[in-house]
Amino acid sequence: MSRVVKLYFWLACFGVLAGCAGTAEPVWAPEVEVSRAAYRHDGPATLTLFTVINNNTGSGAHSSLMVNGSQRVIFDPAGTWHHPRLPERNDVHFGMTDAAVEFYVDYHSRVTYRTVIQEVVVSEAVAEAAMKEILAYGAVPKALCSISVSTILGRLPGFESIERVWFPKKISEAFAKIPGVKTDVVYDNDPDDNSGVIVARGI
Repeated sequence: MSRVVKLYFWLACFGVLAGCAGTAEPVWAPEVEVSRAAYRHDGPATLTLFTVINNNTGSGAHSSLMVNGSQRVIFDPAGTWHHPRLPERNDVHFGMTDAAVEFYVDYHSRVTYRTVIQEVVVSEAVAEAAMKEILAYGAVPKALCSISVSTILGRLPGFESIERVWFPKKISEAFAKIPGVKTDVVYDNDPDDNSGVIVARGI
């Protein structure tokens, strides 16, 4: 492939990626709603990586990160999940009780997708550093979930080995090498159209 053809090839790829990325959709719930919803799980401080995998192709479809520190929240970059009683600030969802987390996993797990859940116990300091990172990151454009999650993880003490990558499965593979990680995989036979899950679920 000539140098000129290569240049056009990469420019075309960049154009496609930029087109897929689109623009972010800022959301900022009022302080009173965020304070009211605040929830901290009784367990130790943890980081939990969610990776949604396509059952047909085996490729990664989405990455998100849950932090349990001073409170438990999920950073769901460019995600479609939401609940009217769980406030959001730029892809960070508050009030993540056990029922809310179960709902989140159920929403993503269906006949065409499975959800890989990887959890590791961390210090309170690392959990709070992760909390600051996700709150400061801002709304994430479509198709950039893996870039945002891997960037944040790579900035945390003990997670420096996680490189900034485009692909959810690459993050999952790197996260699995962190000492103490526990992994679970959730399969579900729900139909591929999960639009009714949000309507049906109550938190």
